This record gives sequence, structure tokens and C-alpha cells, in this order.
Amino acid sequence: MIDSSIKLSEEKVFKDPVHGYVHVRDKLIWDLIGTREFQRLRRIKQLGTTYLTFHGAEHSRFSHSLGVYEIVRQIIDEVFEGQPDWNDNERMLSLCAALLHDLGHGPFSHSFEKVFDLDHEQFTKKIILQDTEVNRVLRSVSPDFPQRVAEVISKTYHDKLVVSLISSQIDADRMDYLQRDAYFTGVSYGHFDMQRIMRVMRPKEDHVVFKSSGMHAVEDYIMSRYQMYWQVYFHPVTRSAEVILTKILQRVKALFRADYPFKKEPDHFRSLFEGNVTLQDYLKLDEPVILFYFHMWEEEEDLILRDLCRRFMDRNLFKYVEFDPAGQYRTLRELEELFRDAGIDPEYYLAVDSSSDLPYDFYRPGEEEERLPIHLLMPNGELSELSRESAIVQAISGKRRTDHKLYYPEDILLDDSGNRELKQQILSILKKF
Repeated sequence: MIDSSIKLSEEKVFKDPVHGYVHVRDKLIWDLIGTREFQRLRRIKQLGTTYLTFHGAEHSRFSHSLGVYEIVRQIIDEVFEGQPDWNDNERMLSLCAALLHDLGHGPFSHSFEKVFDLDHEQFTKKIILQDTEVNRVLRSVSPDFPQRVAEVISKTYHDKLVVSLISSQIDADRMDYLQRDAYFTGVSYGHFDMQRIMRVMRPKEDHVVFKSSGMHAVEDYIMSRYQMYWQVYFHPVTRSAEVILTKILQRVKALFRADYPFKKEPDHFRSLFEGNVTLQDYLKLDEPVILFYFHMWEEEEDLILRDLCRRFMDRNLFKYVEFDPAGQYRTLRELEELFRDAGIDPEYYLAVDSSSDLPYDFYRPGEEEERLPIHLLMPNGELSELSRESAIVQAISGKRRTDHKLYYPEDILLDDSGNRELKQQILSILKKF
């Protein structure tokens, strides 16, 4: 075992476009950054297919993870130090959990997880707890240290104050990705006064609270998050790319199970298709690997796989219309039949995609997604839930917004080949949505 408080002989820094610099003085943190599992995050984009909509969105989960670590470091070292409710013995645990919280993300993670029924949080735990370089570095602190880090990330650690630093309605994870994603997409929505928020943070028993004098900075954060979700994260063009990506993976999975003779065998996917993926198999998958296969499959004999891969690689995406699942369900079934009659497989060329977000909520016992509220520390020392003091936040509290769109290949429907009358009928129905 080694002393986790050992410092480097000289501080290391990463120049960062969001935080200026990311500072590393602890040898343990430096060693974790150098592991192969953490370096893999350089090859996983933070925003998946969003780069096909906002061309600057090429940043990685590596840079985001460093950013979350830096925010937690600043909170602990510059705000919480000396505060009565903060246990400084949890400092290194908090820093490690912040750095490693996204370790298990896969390529284009959410689409990838949906097709193969995977959970990146479970793979994060496996990387931390199983035979990896990360595990060996953590075990150098103590045999139980990897388990403690995993518990913080999975939100089961006994000290909920530590958990809340990286997992709450206003945490280091969200504060970094909102600003970082706004910077790289070039939008203004994600900007808020993080320094002000950090100045009014206070550790209070099992969670972080905010001095009431900083309420407007917290309001700004909530609204920034709301805008980013609807203007960037749920952008319909990005969702179109995700639909095609998902359909490619579904098609490859179906062809593999049908013993289709691939020109380029999906070797890296084999254990996924067979349902026995190991951690070693999973760690070999990153976005360059996935894109290599897509590039190879552009030449496959299977027309659907070939077309979908070319669409993704060349950004020839599906068009979309607004869709009401309740009121237009029968029309969707009619469209599916017309697609089949026109020789277009609706399983791969007609898709409903839904987005939903709850920008802020207070604690509602027994509900599926219980959320601990944001509390303000009032001048008299009492705590007050944010929406009780803020008319802006009260207006959006507990209000889930959901959006549905129907995606289809307009270019195929406009093509003169095949059954032209059927295609015109399909287009006329879509125009009525």
C-alpha cells in the first residue's frame, strides 16, 4: 500500500478551454490518468453523433472527465476546506470518483447500449473492480479503495455528501458538460456563472447546499441546462444520425444471427452478438473501431447495411416530421404497410424517436425518478427548497417535456425508380403530419 497523499515533485497541468488549467498534484490522480482504460476515453466522443450537427463537437470523454475532476478539486480544496460538515479524509476518494465516473462508456454510448442491452455504469464498476490498470492503481491505496470508489459512482456510498459532488441536480458532472458542450458546439445556452455557484456552495450533512445570495446563479444554471437539452442534446438532426447508427447495429446483429457471409466479419462484435461480452472485449471497442467497420460495410452485398453505412459516413441522414404517438398510431401502421408494398423495409427506414427531459424536480417520495432537491441556505440558517424561493424554477418544476419525431429517407421516396405512385402516396401522408 502507498500513501494516497503523496504529491508529485512538480505540479502537472492540462491546458483546458473551459477551466483554463486542470491541476494535478496528487500522484494517485496522475497515475490513474496514465492508465490504458482512462486513455481509451480519448477515443470516445462526449457527444456521440452530435458532431454531424455541430461540427465542432469533437471533444472526448477524456477531456470531460478531467473537467469534472478539476471542478471537484476546486470545490474541495478552495471551498470546503475547513468547513465543519466536510470530512477531508474523503478528499482523495472524491477526486478519484470524479475522474473515473465515465470510465465505462462505450462508442456512441447510448445507441450502442440500447442495441446490445448494455449499461455503461456497470462497465465502469467492472473496470474499477476487476483486473485492470485502474484497479491496480486504486488497490495501491488499500484493498477496499476500488470498492469505495465504485460505490460513490453507483450512488451507494454511505457518505451522501461525497456522492452529491458528482451525482445530484447540480453537480460537477453537469457543470462541466454544460459548459464544455456549449463551448465546442458554439452555442451560448450552456454558459452560467460557475465561479459564483462554487463560492456559495456549502457542505451540509449529507448534501451540498447553496447560500440564498447565490440563487440567481443557480437559476441561470437550471435554465442553461434546460436550453442545452432542447437546442443541442435533443437536436432532431443529431437524433436522425442516432437512428441510422442504431439501425446499422441492428442490421449487423440480424445478419450475424442469420449466418450472412460478411466480406468484413464483425469480429469485434462477436461476443456482443452472442451475449457473452467480456470486459476485455468491451475495452477493445472505441469509435475509431466502429467507424472502421462502417467504412468496410459500405461495400457489403446486403443492400440495407451498405446503404445505412454510406448514409452515416456521408451524412445523408433521414428527414423527419413531428409525430403524435397517441393520435397518429394508425397512420404509422398504414405507412409501414405502404413502405413494404413499395419495397422499402420499414424496420430500417421508418423510425419513431422520442426525447424527454425533466429540467428540475423536488423530492416526490415513491416516484420512479426520485430527485433530491436543491436547497438554499437562508440568512437565518434554515434550508429552503429552491422552487419555493424562485418563481422561475417553480414554473418548470416537475414538468416533463417530451418530443416525438418520425424519421424516413426522403431521397428514396423522391427517387423515380420503383413504384412511383406508392412513393407519392407515402409523401402525401407524411406532409399531413
